[in-house]
Amino acid sequence: MAEPPHMPEFPTDKPKRRIGCLGVMLGALALAIILPVGSVVTHAVVPPLTTLLMVERGFAGQPADYRWRKLDDISPRLVEAVIASEDARFCSHSGFDFEAIEKALKANERSKRSGRGGMRGGSTISQQTAKNVFLWPGRGWIRKGLEAGYTVLIEATWSKRRIVEVYLNVAEWAPGVYGAEAAAQHWFGKSAADLSAREAARLAAVLPSPRRYNASSPGPYVRGRARRVQAAMGTVRNDGLASCVLG
Repeated sequence: MAEPPHMPEFPTDKPKRRIGCLGVMLGALALAIILPVGSVVTHAVVPPLTTLLMVERGFAGQPADYRWRKLDDISPRLVEAVIASEDARFCSHSGFDFEAIEKALKANERSKRSGRGGMRGGSTISQQTAKNVFLWPGRGWIRKGLEAGYTVLIEATWSKRRIVEVYLNVAEWAPGVYGAEAAAQHWFGKSAADLSAREAARLAAVLPSPRRYNASSPGPYVRGRARRVQAAMGTVRNDGLASCVLG
């Protein structure tokens, strides 16, 4: 009985496809690492041209008043005010204030049980800078995870002075008003370099809700918060809590 003819073996392209898919995955991973790192390193020396928040508001029909100023051209009182109101341990932490986060979680749990009050945040100036410069507005776990990653990067590659400089220049201080210079002109008709302690405290007082509160003609809540901030500015100054920024 004759044996069936031997069928020739043809090479399969499955190994090539696997290698191709692996290459694509490695390339995507490399981009996912290189692009954020490159962006962070670039902004260590180059001012951001815009932010995603400015772009989003622009599409909604609200132009951005955005005026970059070097930190030397911004009043030291504003530096003291934002550290006093936003992040008193800015000079001593490495991007995350775990004590503040724990307090915020406990306060939010109490508010949730009582049904009173809003949610309290525990974000540092470093985290807020990462969010403002590199990410989109909103919450969600994905954005928070990316925020944490960018916070680690900027703390590793930027000086504390640079972090505050960028923060003061990209934060929103009124609807469509970004940066300390635009805020000082908008609310007080003067340069950010000439802000008094009282004016700096008022700007810091409206910072958590800049689209809601008025810094030049504040209501009772902002006046009270500004008084507390101005008092805390003395502690910041006397205890050297802004020494990593102001020297």
